[in-house]
Amino acid sequence: MAAAPLLPRGLVTALGSSQLICWGISYYLIGVFAEAIIDDTGWTAGQVHGGYSLALVVMGLVSARIGRWIDRRGGRVVMSTGSLLCAAACTLLALATSLTVYYLAWALLGLAMRMFLYDTAFAALARIGGTAARPAISHITLLGGLASTVFWPFGHWLIALLGWRTALLVYAVIATATLLLHRRIPDIRSDQGTSAAQGPVRQPHRHHVVCTLLFTWIVTCAGLLNAAMSAHMIGLMSGLGLSTALAIQLAALRGVGQTSARLVEVFFGRRWHPATLNLAATALLPFAFVVALPTPLGLVGGLGFAILYGAGNGLVTITRGSLPLVLFDSRVYGHLVGRLLAPGFLVAAAAPLAFAWLQQALGAAPTMGVALAIATSMSLASLLLWHLARSA
Repeated sequence: MAAAPLLPRGLVTALGSSQLICWGISYYLIGVFAEAIIDDTGWTAGQVHGGYSLALVVMGLVSARIGRWIDRRGGRVVMSTGSLLCAAACTLLALATSLTVYYLAWALLGLAMRMFLYDTAFAALARIGGTAARPAISHITLLGGLASTVFWPFGHWLIALLGWRTALLVYAVIATATLLLHRRIPDIRSDQGTSAAQGPVRQPHRHHVVCTLLFTWIVTCAGLLNAAMSAHMIGLMSGLGLSTALAIQLAALRGVGQTSARLVEVFFGRRWHPATLNLAATALLPFAFVVALPTPLGLVGGLGFAILYGAGNGLVTITRGSLPLVLFDSRVYGHLVGRLLAPGFLVAAAAPLAFAWLQQALGAAPTMGVALAIATSMSLASLLLWHLARSA
């Protein structure tokens, strides 16, 4: 994977590997561990998924502050700290015998996730490479997109072999190992020593307020759907008619969809404005939920849903990083984007519990219908953002 010209050799590969591991051992953890935790502890599904929701709340509360820290100190310190916090959180989860300790562990994990997942990696790249970071942002998502494909089956295997508590201790060791990857981030920035020459911080184009609101709505809905699907994709597919084993196998293929779509973007995406790519990405998401609605869900429908949702979500992740590069100044990328992402984390925190309640109260098909409505609103917002960006 070739990095942008201003980025150190090997950095993109290191960060891509980091994202593959870090997403797998943190954000996607609940999707495969929840059932085992419920069976062993006797806690309710709401109590167990509530920990994941708490982590997302923490991500929202600290988002702007972490972004400001990245602007000041760079990605090496922030992401390395995230590695250590993740290791501590996984260890604490493994030892939890009370809900108090369980929720404390998830709060730590939420802090870790905000420190070492995509948004921090994007800000670190923007700090180093400025607008030249766009190709690198696409490249690091190639490996990161395979996190669910690798870690859902791997986590399921570990739990069957060692039990969920010991499996989490293995995750803690893996988290510590990511320090080696994060220490490769250089402590430099693209505007070092040239800020005065560049003049004041560049403001967004003339549609500043509307574009900012549209961008915030898109990433908020994307975060909500991603949180909901990460926690309940397997359960929803099972509720629509698939066996649990087949649902796990097919749901894991969302990562293949993510990486395949991102690979297309790497080869052809430079020709597209980020707003155009965002419009194409959000158009895929409603289509994915439409494919899943006919019941009972069969092999072809389940495969189509996983691949299409993965492709749309994978591209939206890229545009979440690349759109701000053309809308805002890269010197304040971390802080500004951190503020705009904060509502998304807070709304997404309600998604696991809300979708669990919806599925229990209404069933899997109506719950998919709600997801379809949210995805459609994203597409409409993206269409308006595309129009404003093109006319700017």
